[in-house]
Amino acid sequence: MTTALPRYSRISGTGSYLPPDRVSNADLAARLARDGIETSDEWIVERTGIRFRHFAAADVAVSDLALIASRRALEAADCDPGAIDLIIVATSTPDMVFPSVACILQAKLGIAGCAAFDVQAVCSGFVYALTVADSMIKTGSASKALVVGAEVFSRILDFKDRTTCVLFGDGAGAVVLEASETPGILATELHADGRYVDILCVPGHVSGGNVLGDPLLKMDGPAVFKLAVGVLESVARSVLEKAGRTGADIDWLIPHQANIRIMQSTAKKLKLAPSKLIATVDRHGNTSAASIPLALDESVRAGTIGRGDTVLLEGVGGGFTWGAALIDF
Repeated sequence: MTTALPRYSRISGTGSYLPPDRVSNADLAARLARDGIETSDEWIVERTGIRFRHFAAADVAVSDLALIASRRALEAADCDPGAIDLIIVATSTPDMVFPSVACILQAKLGIAGCAAFDVQAVCSGFVYALTVADSMIKTGSASKALVVGAEVFSRILDFKDRTTCVLFGDGAGAVVLEASETPGILATELHADGRYVDILCVPGHVSGGNVLGDPLLKMDGPAVFKLAVGVLESVARSVLEKAGRTGADIDWLIPHQANIRIMQSTAKKLKLAPSKLIATVDRHGNTSAASIPLALDESVRAGTIGRGDTVLLEGVGGGFTWGAALIDF
């Protein structure tokens, strides 16, 4: 009698895409000034660390961004689109109410038949999607998964609120996750606390052909900051314990790219050297579910992250959701 080998999942390729319209803080300040709202590069950088973000053109859908990132990830993995048997897209800004962005992306890739669905956990979405894909591969429900984080947050920003509109940008990141005999995704953990729905939300919906409520992003910045720092530390320590690792084993930390102060605080609490923190927030802004795979792909293509490195991914977002994944790349 033979014993089946354990089944794991590993990332075999990464890809990302940023729309070409690069918006500086000065550009944004000029736009706000037209409505009598004052802000400046110095004000934004001091509070967030953000200097640039990218905005998609009006005729570009989130599935368009996801398509380019996905093609790049598939190419990096040397994987034909037809070999993909699972597509999960993490997004809060879908093309339409339904069907899912994943189904639209599937059609744009020219494939059919595999499971395809969206995950909505806002800025934690990519970690949620990666965790689901990892679980499905481990149980044999899939062998090659395309996991995408893609957003067009510029569509839901209130450009009369300088405390929120300066934070966000658009983009997409993707990974190909494949079955493996050796561990790649070492441990994951997901959480949510719906008591904090109101501190980060878009309180509008469609009814009878009309938008009811407010369709623009609302955020209680201090409340989000306070919660984020605490939960990111606790979930990081939890996945390390699950994997039998310690903070000393982390080669790179890729947190959700929300605010440089939150990111630096998390690294400090984990006693990680500042050089181990991957930060793209200064150039991308907060791209919600896209921020982690964007930062991962950029780091891989730059040669910063290489095979064998241990990487901690973690995110926190509206819901209130949070999660982490520890991976051997």
